[in-house]
Amino acid sequence: MTNFAKLHEDVCFKKAGGKVIWQPRIGCWIDDKLFEDGELPGKYKGMTKAEIYRDLGCSARIYEYNDCFYPVYDDTIRYTSKTEGDLQTDTFETPVGTVTHITKSTPSSWARLTVKEWVCTEEDLKVFTYIEQHTNWAFSQETFDKVHAEWGDLGAPTIFIPRVSVQRLYIDLMGVEEAVYAMMDYPETVEAYFAALRECHLRLIDVINPSPVRIINFGDNIHSGTLSPSLFEKYVLPEYQIRCERLHQAGKFICSHFDGDNRGLMEFYQQTGLDGIEAITPVPQGDVTLEEMHQALGDMVLLDGIPAVYFDEEYPEEVLVDCVHKILDLFAPNLILGISDEISSTGDIERIRLVGKIVDEYNRNLSASQES
Repeated sequence: MTNFAKLHEDVCFKKAGGKVIWQPRIGCWIDDKLFEDGELPGKYKGMTKAEIYRDLGCSARIYEYNDCFYPVYDDTIRYTSKTEGDLQTDTFETPVGTVTHITKSTPSSWARLTVKEWVCTEEDLKVFTYIEQHTNWAFSQETFDKVHAEWGDLGAPTIFIPRVSVQRLYIDLMGVEEAVYAMMDYPETVEAYFAALRECHLRLIDVINPSPVRIINFGDNIHSGTLSPSLFEKYVLPEYQIRCERLHQAGKFICSHFDGDNRGLMEFYQQTGLDGIEAITPVPQGDVTLEEMHQALGDMVLLDGIPAVYFDEEYPEEVLVDCVHKILDLFAPNLILGISDEISSTGDIERIRLVGKIVDEYNRNLSASQES
């Protein structure tokens, strides 16, 4: 059986001799099935996620290693969480103020819907500046060992780290509209927060660098429909360059999660310092073609590449097969083949196995040609 952990690292660090790896994310399919029916269908009933990957014969992108790294707040910060009915209220109390975040459960998934954002005013953002300034980070070897025992050699240890600058405001703290207003209405306060966030994340990187995790993702969910080229160049690009320089000093492989629309930001790919980009979504689901992706990436590694909709029965298997062969032709060996972004709950899980057979044949043919 293939040691996917070794192959995963070999592809990342360009030591795989031209081979590629098939590493689809299937968590959405699993979680939605469990939420809807309380159990997985057919032969997958009772299986763990790791067991399903082993049955499908493919690698896993094991972001469960994220739990190995955790924030440590100093004793001036108090965090609490309480649940009443379907509402959950999370609170940070600090010497400069208190902020709250309210979410509610939904009938369609385990995901929670935000009722009140963390940051609604300039003063709220100042509280988060204080929080970032008084946050350190730690690594748990015990958690690392537990995750490794569950997942074994299905993939190399991998994490994604917190979002940078604008994306942190958009997704975690304020929502897009209010964050855009904040950058216009009180830019000095916003930029003071970004500076504190940067230093907090550099402290995290100082913990990551000596750790056994070598593959680092920036979990930013970059989408050019909300992040303009000017905002990216001003607020995101410098953060990426600083992070990448620090992580590369420890020999890490670095990628970032760009989903949604990409066309407006492709010119920056090779300026970021990243080694690869995850989840770029091509047409018919995204706004760029495979050829445009290939041109923009150059020698960078593509993580994923197959539109998720091709795993739905709306599209014939032949469309999926043709797409896989095209991606192999364009991007191999700089390729961690996956789904942009995940197979949905309506997808045919057996198509995962189909793609795996194509990749296995590609790698076998490559080995045979190198031996002859």
